[in-house]
Amino acid sequence: MQEAETNINKIVEKYNYSHIELLSILEEVVDANGYLTEEMVKDLAKQLSISANEIYAVATFYSFINIKPTGKYVIRVCKTISCQLAGKNEIIKAIEDELNIKMGATTKDKLFTLKTTDCIGMCDKGPSMLIDDEVYHSLNPEKVVSTIREYKRI
Repeated sequence: MQEAETNINKIVEKYNYSHIELLSILEEVVDANGYLTEEMVKDLAKQLSISANEIYAVATFYSFINIKPTGKYVIRVCKTISCQLAGKNEIIKAIEDELNIKMGATTKDKLFTLKTTDCIGMCDKGPSMLIDDEVYHSLNPEKVVSTIREYKRI
């Protein structure tokens, strides 16, 4: 945990201990550490002179701020109405069946975590998803299974 504390100190210092930069700070902390622990939240609250509740409110509002460990690859399926109408539920079912997990879970081998997210800007090409930062659009169940199997081989 000492290394995580050092990373947090450097990140907060980079933003001049400004709570106004909380989202940017949280993004960098998660990038550096994988997810946000309770200890990290307490440390950030102290350094930024804000409550831990404020930090959790921001962290839980944004789907890209992980507050628990995730798999090596995070699959985020767009949950907006346009993707819903284009067949999002079929995509989620195909992923759940292929990975043998439910939405919000991580595979036993810690390779994949499955989440939903708000719009990823592919409304005209839905349903869509992200695997980490890679966008996949115009999905169907077969395409999703094929894509996941490629990640399994990496």
